[in-house]
Amino acid sequence: MKFTVFSPDGTTSREQDFEGLPTFEGDKGLQAVKEVIVAINANARLGTHSTKTRGEVRGGGRKPWRQKGTGRARAGSTRSPLWSGGGVVFGPKPRDYDKKINGKVKALAFSRALFDRATAGEIAVIENFGHTVKKTKVVSKVVSLIAPKGRILLVDAPFASETLVAARNIERVTLQEAAKLNTLDLAQYKKIIVSTKALETIIARVNGEKN
Repeated sequence: MKFTVFSPDGTTSREQDFEGLPTFEGDKGLQAVKEVIVAINANARLGTHSTKTRGEVRGGGRKPWRQKGTGRARAGSTRSPLWSGGGVVFGPKPRDYDKKINGKVKALAFSRALFDRATAGEIAVIENFGHTVKKTKVVSKVVSLIAPKGRILLVDAPFASETLVAARNIERVTLQEAAKLNTLDLAQYKKIIVSTKALETIIARVNGEKN
């Protein structure tokens, strides 16, 4: 599969073939992509939301007024869900949202997402991010030359500490290491810029090789 490979300063580019990338026909793997993205988002939920039932709200033990003769509706507690300050009916309670996904399904989803972004021309390759880059404006300039608009994901294997410091303050840019890249990362950014070393790591991953 061919990718556009940019120089470290982003000013020049060339086309280069990279072997080992997955290929798909039809809808194969699309359902896996959906399931994995749903699972990643679900697993990120803390599940700490909680409300109190009428039995858990403090107070309300005394009947507010007698049963008959006042002209008011019957009331047994000021902590009834009908009252302000009362309990909540069927409110949320702490729970675990985790979804388990089979390893083969994860691998299929990752490969399909990678294939779709690559064939759409939304993955660009850079020779490297420059280990001597220490200025945010330098990284911003390079990114703007390759992808002028939208949210950008930079992928390396791994990032040099200088690059991390220089790029972390750019609002539309997110950094991710190739070993930690997942299906959601591949799906949610307008453009993905990977170093040649990172792309080699990703290709090794999809082919089940240890890198």
